[in-house]
Amino acid sequence: MFNDFKPLEGDRPVRIQVKDYLKRLIIKGALQADQKLPSTRELGSLLGVGRNTVIAAYADLEEEGFVYALPGKGSYVALVSVGADEPAASWRTDWSSRVNGYARQAVELDRMKRGIRAGKDAISFTSIAPDEQLFDLDNFRRAFLDRMALEGNVLLNYGYAKGYKPLIDYLMRYMEHKGVDLRGKDMLITSGFTEGLDIVLSALGKSRGGAVLCENPTHHTAIKNFKLNGFEITGIPMEHDGINLEELERALSGRKYDCAYFIPSYHNPTGIVMSPEKRIALMKLMAEYEVPVIEDGFNEELRYSGAHAMPLIASAGQGNGVIYLGSFSKVLFPGLRVGWVLADKELIDYLESVKRARNIHTSTLDQSVLFQYLHNGHLDKYLKKARAEYKRKYELTKACCEKYIPFARLSGDGGLHLFLEFAAGFDTHRLLAACSAKGVIFTPGDMFFMDGGGVNTMRIGFSRVKDEDIREGIRIIGEVAEQLGE
Repeated sequence: MFNDFKPLEGDRPVRIQVKDYLKRLIIKGALQADQKLPSTRELGSLLGVGRNTVIAAYADLEEEGFVYALPGKGSYVALVSVGADEPAASWRTDWSSRVNGYARQAVELDRMKRGIRAGKDAISFTSIAPDEQLFDLDNFRRAFLDRMALEGNVLLNYGYAKGYKPLIDYLMRYMEHKGVDLRGKDMLITSGFTEGLDIVLSALGKSRGGAVLCENPTHHTAIKNFKLNGFEITGIPMEHDGINLEELERALSGRKYDCAYFIPSYHNPTGIVMSPEKRIALMKLMAEYEVPVIEDGFNEELRYSGAHAMPLIASAGQGNGVIYLGSFSKVLFPGLRVGWVLADKELIDYLESVKRARNIHTSTLDQSVLFQYLHNGHLDKYLKKARAEYKRKYELTKACCEKYIPFARLSGDGGLHLFLEFAAGFDTHRLLAACSAKGVIFTPGDMFFMDGGGVNTMRIGFSRVKDEDIREGIRIIGEVAEQLGE
């Protein structure tokens, strides 16, 4: 006994490893109740650790009730209730027959599980997450320490379903600076964009048949959430400056819709920024047909050139028909999982209760540290640096696509990705399989379409790809695409 202990390298203290090792022996019955344990010096020698390490491990085990000490005699195994020799009842459940339709559909829609995995040295254009090399770690660390010094005890306790008030106040001013009329509006803090969308959809009624309008293609996560929440999706094709308004009006006149979902800036996946004129015309149509709008503020901060485009909620003035979903995930720190819903006060009141019923509140610690980082004035400085780097990568990727894949139509006005459309009949899944064999992967575009289209499209995410890999990867994609098109 005791000859199978091997301390693991890493930052886990050896005394904890020894404690856990002995605890496992006790639970498994290898060490019996009232059995005398080796002396600290003897066990240290057997395990190859210091005596003080064993003393500390014995003390921890005694604290947890696994060991008891007799003065002058040593340490003994305590009587631990870990169950009878034979389990009282043991059975296996066929969970595939027990899960509901929601879970089954979630698996069917989960493209991440079935996608091609990048090898260790592969060039991957699949991610549109921010580059962690740009993260402002020093100022984030300072923000954490500042906030913990001010109210650490409070932050580690329960918070409020609606959100951390200093952060709400900051974000309300932030949205006001985007041109939003805040009268009659309120905000809910969520665990990222996805939870915000899911909460909104779960709260909306389906009095008009459970139908939703959106651009086609659109954000795959949104498509999943619409389907999981029981909405029927109608996709409207895109033009070079945003959604096709004629097709949109035709759809609006044909039936009633419970809501619409739009990504006006750096649209995912096409990267198109909707023109100011089209934004105004779009909102007039929505008002005319009285269709509530869910606006995804995706990548709004990553404007590389041109004039600032006001969000749809700003053009709605004092109207209350727009629900804005915001997040800094694509420009700051997605690991924090902090997003927000800005909408009519009455709706936010409902959403707050839904949020409380689901997970009580978004992490107050995450919210408070984000607030302190923003409050300390670091956002603008960080965005300036991030925009400069992403703009450089955007222009490099665009130039490489124009050079190596000139036969594909390119779209994307900024953000962290570009979108390519090949000739009709071209299959980007075949292209992906062939490129994967050469160490390059990307995202086929059909996952963003809800009508079976887009097989001839693909998304190129460049935010986390090195310059030399951008050049090499796109060169390979272009060569393979040309061969497949012959």
